[in-house]
Amino acid sequence: MTARKSTAKAGGKAKSKGKVGTPTSSTAKTKPKPNSKKIAKSSTRAVPARRKPGAAVPTSLPKIPLVVRTADARFANLPDYPFRPHYVSVANPYAKRPLRMHYVDEGPRDAPVVLMVHGEPSWSYLYRKMVPVFAAAGLRAVAVDLIGFGRSDKPVRSSHYSFANHIEWLRQLVVALDLRAITLIGQDWGGPIGMGVLAREMDRFARVVAGNTMLHTAEPELAGRLEWAVHASGERNSTVDAMLLDWMHATHRAPDFEASPSIAGSIVRGISAGALEAYDAPFPSEWHKAGMRQFSVLIPVTRSDVGAQINLATWAALARFDRPFLTLFSDSDPATRGWAEIFAERVPGARGQPHQIQARAGHFWQEDNGADAARIIVDWIAATA
Repeated sequence: MTARKSTAKAGGKAKSKGKVGTPTSSTAKTKPKPNSKKIAKSSTRAVPARRKPGAAVPTSLPKIPLVVRTADARFANLPDYPFRPHYVSVANPYAKRPLRMHYVDEGPRDAPVVLMVHGEPSWSYLYRKMVPVFAAAGLRAVAVDLIGFGRSDKPVRSSHYSFANHIEWLRQLVVALDLRAITLIGQDWGGPIGMGVLAREMDRFARVVAGNTMLHTAEPELAGRLEWAVHASGERNSTVDAMLLDWMHATHRAPDFEASPSIAGSIVRGISAGALEAYDAPFPSEWHKAGMRQFSVLIPVTRSDVGAQINLATWAALARFDRPFLTLFSDSDPATRGWAEIFAERVPGARGQPHQIQARAGHFWQEDNGADAARIIVDWIAATA
């Protein structure tokens, strides 16, 4: 769901690969058994598997864990990310052992909450410029890592990452922390997932900031409204923009799919090499990338898609949401162009709000304009308190 200057940038030469076939760890003495409930940690220096010349091709299946966890060492000394990790347990629908979900938590614990939710292929590192601004303003800044991203656990089977699961995992975090008076900031997939939680826990939410996000339903009424078109064309057909289709295919077809080329290709003001390496830190092997690869195929491009039904239910909830709703989009993101106006038209709480289009900012406006955007949001929260 991200805008790309070139779909070829979806893949790149991997800087660090896990040893596919065996989860490596400096402390583990045995390999996890098939369907084991153990969580395998990634190595800090993973080495690609190599066969000796003339060695037979294996005919037995590798012992693949259900879940992997990125080693803590990969998050050491990341640029501008000094935050202490926090975790909650959320249910794994496919195993008895729960999943560990990570979140950043800065500022007073009894203050109004700013809940920041990322999308594909980023993680809570995306909000590193905004968290200190919110905390300094006396707000509780909570930036989550969705399951499969950042420091959160990562199921290795792509089928375990459903739209409904992502909503439920985030909902469980919100309830476990008993977050209230929430100002939700949702970007990319963070919008549909975060607003999906709002639809189920509306009393916990005080405001919403929708920033370069969307809520796809493939309704015929969306024809002509979106630069990246997704709408029904008759009873059995859909019109889908070629750039979106290319992105959906690229995330699965690229032999080496990494986060950093997508980030670099979707910002305007530049980014350091160290920050790009940080975006890749959580994903050292293909086992760690299942969630990142899966997100794009969850985009509902037909009215019959289960995701379209989920989003229709969210739209129904938003039609009753009369609390402040702000759109904070950017001027250089074709992937979401048109959605700001649709949110402003459909959500009662959006009426009369100071909606903005950020100048010189791409899809990942948090990189281009993070601190300034955070100050805009702080002032808006104060004005609508």
